[in-house]
Amino acid sequence: MDIKKISFHASDRREAKDAKRSLVKKYGNHDAADADVIVALGGDGFMLHMLRRYRPLLTRGLPVYGMNKGTIGFLMNEYDEDDLPELIGSAKEAQVSPLKMLAEAAGGIFEELAFNEASLFRQTRQAAHIKISVDGRVRLDRLIADGVLLATPAGSTAYNLSAHGPVIPLGADILALTPISAFRPRRWRGALLNSKAKVVFENLDPEKRPLSATADSQEIRNVTKVSVERDETTSLTLLFNADHALDEKILREQFAT
Repeated sequence: MDIKKISFHASDRREAKDAKRSLVKKYGNHDAADADVIVALGGDGFMLHMLRRYRPLLTRGLPVYGMNKGTIGFLMNEYDEDDLPELIGSAKEAQVSPLKMLAEAAGGIFEELAFNEASLFRQTRQAAHIKISVDGRVRLDRLIADGVLLATPAGSTAYNLSAHGPVIPLGADILALTPISAFRPRRWRGALLNSKAKVVFENLDPEKRPLSATADSQEIRNVTKVSVERDETTSLTLLFNADHALDEKILREQFAT
């Protein structure tokens, strides 16, 4: 990949802004619509923000290369100012597709995309009561829990892993359905689903036990029904250094102690 025009973007963190100023001084800066690559400076949250903001350009093939100037930075490469065009040009590509979440609430039906996970959470002290259907068939009549989430492979090491869900290799056509602090069924640990599965969550007691739904950081409150499936129309390209590819990061997480 021949990199000549870079579009730099930084999060609100001071470290990210300082890094952007240094990089722009060294390599110049271009509008995203005229660039060969977008370079995102920040953490994972900022990367997700960039994927949403520039989705029309990214779906046409513009790649994103992240450098960590945030906290966790799982979706980011190590920060390195030297020979950046050559470094990006030799990076490995990883294709990611988001989940499409349709949430029904009092205000209507809301659509959001999730690159990590779509989640349902209880809004009050009352545990959530949720019916779960997969591809039109009820698989769980009543989950009593703090919530439940559906994670992509790229997001399987995020909140999904914290909720004791499985780590999924990037190339696997699998989604992780993971309960959050399940009370009943007490021993249910979740399920691995085909990536083409359509999952429907229904709030069984919306008046007494209100739920909110989130697609990554986008929240919709007081939902009654949420449908989630992979957005087949969207495939975006992330770039990772050869020695820090996303699939290698996911593999390492499975052996972490």
